[in-house]
Amino acid sequence: MSKQDEKGIRQFVVAPDDDGIRLDRWFKRHLPDASFNIVSRWARTGQLRVDGKRATPGDRLLAGQTLRVPPADVSASSSARPVRKRRDLTEDEMEFALSMVIHKDDAALVINKPAGLATQGGTKTENHVDGLLDALGFELDNRPKLVHRLDKDTSGALLLARTSRSAGHFAKAFSSRTARKVYWALVVGVPDIADGFIDLPIGKQPGSGGEKMHVDEKDGQSARTRYRIVERAGNATAWVELQPYTGRTHQLRVHMAAIGHPIVGDGKYGGKDAFLTGTISRKMHLHARRIRIDHPSGHQIDVRADMPPHMKSSFDDLGFDIEMGDALVLDAPKFSETAEGKKRVAANIAKSARKERKGERRSRGSVSDKPKDNKRSQMAAGKKIAAKKPVIKKVASKKPAGKKVTSKGKP
Repeated sequence: MSKQDEKGIRQFVVAPDDDGIRLDRWFKRHLPDASFNIVSRWARTGQLRVDGKRATPGDRLLAGQTLRVPPADVSASSSARPVRKRRDLTEDEMEFALSMVIHKDDAALVINKPAGLATQGGTKTENHVDGLLDALGFELDNRPKLVHRLDKDTSGALLLARTSRSAGHFAKAFSSRTARKVYWALVVGVPDIADGFIDLPIGKQPGSGGEKMHVDEKDGQSARTRYRIVERAGNATAWVELQPYTGRTHQLRVHMAAIGHPIVGDGKYGGKDAFLTGTISRKMHLHARRIRIDHPSGHQIDVRADMPPHMKSSFDDLGFDIEMGDALVLDAPKFSETAEGKKRVAANIAKSARKERKGERRSRGSVSDKPKDNKRSQMAAGKKIAAKKPVIKKVASKKPAGKKVTSKGKP
């Protein structure tokens, strides 16, 4: 809520969603035209006030406080980086955006993203989820926020945060890997192991401009995927459920291609061998079937998304029974992955460090069994006393596992 007097001085009431945010972050969120330099100048000259008191950019705001902001500096703001104006959506676009919503609550939306629609825009990408978010505000004034993404040709469940606070909560859940996702895929051939675990590091493929990934056992990042065969059509193809334990770019596509069973329609990683003959669509058959994540209020969001038409048609042609899916058991996050677990680990590390420092101080201050003047007498005799060097233990780090597929593996 904001007011403006005849002099152009603006007053804002800090919303509950902004409780605890830094003042400079508040400006970035609500008045992006006011650069950090402008905000700092307002603070230095006393023009920026919170509940009537002078404020600094690093101050934390509380819900209900009144923020006094001076008139906009036209000359300064004109030199700032221009904010790209979003175009108005057509009625068809708004209707399409609303049709994707499969879950809605006070903190989150889940949409069923169709294959072929990018999550975010790019140089040659005009149609994307980010460009449709203005249609999904519902009763709130602000548009929802992206907190993770799906590849353009991957369909399925995509979570959106409805507030800035829930965006921070969900972003932490994805980065700490407490969120759980299950994908359905049609792969070429049938893996030898029916219920397996793939542990192969992934890195950017040289010469691809960062557009393509590959298995890189030397410099790649750890990447782990669980898979389970649901049904098979002879030796030609199989329906698999996939659960990524890490979130590397194109992870599922790279892993399945690496074990010799690329995802059907994924020419980028499977080449010409990724396509089946007959009535099977040439589109990529990878679908984010399910997402489970902790809600800010404490309960869980657990949503399933229906398959896109081309995958449903392929499954029907192959005679697969959809009821046989959703059997992959999602394990609970490890305690070390939770916020409380991470705090406990950090506290233990800090405690150990304090003990180490305390022990070092004691050893430096300990009394030697030799007479106190022993060192001086030796120096007087011309002997050089060598300083005792600290002992540094080298901790061997585990090398990333090589090409590894295990039966019913656990991470």
